[in-house]
Amino acid sequence: MRIAMWSGPRNLSTAMMYSFGARADCAVWDEPFYAPYLKHSDKVHPMQDEIFAREETDPFTVAQRCIGPVPDSKPVFYQKHMPHHMLPEFPLDWLGQVCNVFLIRHPARVIESYNKKNGAPTLDDIGLKAQAMLFSRIVSESASTPIVVDSSDIRLNPPMMLEKLCAAIGIPWDPAMLSWPEGGHPSDGAWASHWYPEVWKSTGFAPAEPPLPTLPAELQSVLEEAIPYYEQLACHKIKP
Repeated sequence: MRIAMWSGPRNLSTAMMYSFGARADCAVWDEPFYAPYLKHSDKVHPMQDEIFAREETDPFTVAQRCIGPVPDSKPVFYQKHMPHHMLPEFPLDWLGQVCNVFLIRHPARVIESYNKKNGAPTLDDIGLKAQAMLFSRIVSESASTPIVVDSSDIRLNPPMMLEKLCAAIGIPWDPAMLSWPEGGHPSDGAWASHWYPEVWKSTGFAPAEPPLPTLPAELQSVLEEAIPYYEQLACHKIKP
């Protein structure tokens, strides 16, 4: 079983990778298309030289690995993906050979978190529009609806929501998914020391999230742009 988990940044995506990585039957891959995205775009991100030195930068090679042999011959292969990494020239013909899952989070929370970590985001930075566009493409090309799960629901009740997610994917529920060792995962990407230090301190999912934040006036326009895309996906999410 190959699982492509599509998420924007600041969406619980790394904790979810650690959760699946805690399963004995599961190999994980951290943002396979991040290095190709940086290589083939005009974006400049922290640790870029190290990323290019350590990670595969050819998108076609990455796509083949997504559907190729699973590391260590594990029966489950969890791939942490970001839709906004998929530039128009990158291949998507492999999507029909994986189980596509969309991890969403209310954009007010994403924008607040992103702003604290990396400064004020644009709509493209939070990845929600790219998520919605990819979701629509998969629906139109496969006539099936991908799985959607909300990170806030997971934090509210991790055992219940992860069990429901596993059932939707078609793999057994494993309570080992509820915790992981402090300090990160061996499969962390080259960028982990910049983006993951807070998650490295964790050994399980954070508690339930507080009420939605009130964003400053300068971020309201991004929130207003993002809400329709979130609602498009949220209407398909696994119910708590």
